[in-house]
Amino acid sequence: MTTNTVSQSQSQSQKQNFAPLIMDVAVPVGSYYLFKDALGMSTFAALAWSSVPPAVRTVLGVVKERKVNALAVLILVVNVVGLLLSFVSGDPRLMLAKDSAVSSTIGIGILVSVALGKPMMTAAMKPWLVKGDAAREAAWARLQSGSAAFRRAERVFSVVWGVVLLGECVVRVVGAYTLPVDTMVWLGSVVLTVAMVLAFLVSGALAAGPMTQMLAAEANAGAAPAAAPAPAFAR
Repeated sequence: MTTNTVSQSQSQSQKQNFAPLIMDVAVPVGSYYLFKDALGMSTFAALAWSSVPPAVRTVLGVVKERKVNALAVLILVVNVVGLLLSFVSGDPRLMLAKDSAVSSTIGIGILVSVALGKPMMTAAMKPWLVKGDAAREAAWARLQSGSAAFRRAERVFSVVWGVVLLGECVVRVVGAYTLPVDTMVWLGSVVLTVAMVLAFLVSGALAAGPMTQMLAAEANAGAAPAAAPAPAFAR
């Protein structure tokens, strides 16, 4: 295989790995901020229009692939929750508390996906571990089908994120009703940042780190040349 062929194969693998994140997360989230901040739409209108891509992806997945796209459905549910909560107004503490609904929806969705045997955070983790490398991609497939330890670490990664997001939701709701409103306005962002850092560190130590080691070992084993056959002796 030539260098150009290897480069093209890795590039194609990288695009395939990142495609779900781009289509199911980046496009709807990015379009929301584009509609709201750049085009000046209301929160309701921005949420409504940014719900179109995940809705289309969900329908196409059911029609063409006969399966439900979990990430697309989750983003769609989050947007619908946001649309419903956008009608809530008047009470500043309730307005602060409703921001945690997104975290709780995502956290619950992630935990449900683990219970169903299809950890949702795998789609977000895999590109960073595989790095578009064909050997690591093949190693991932072998480990996912044949290694109980690898699948367990995959589930742990999603569980950590689900639990942290639910915990962040609880902390923000408690803060919204116990702390001064002016304090919670800026503290909410701090709580979210701390939760993200905590999720990265814990999931990395318990799951992503061990999975990286297993991937490297499996990729090296797959790349090792076969033993040369013993020479045949003339009778």
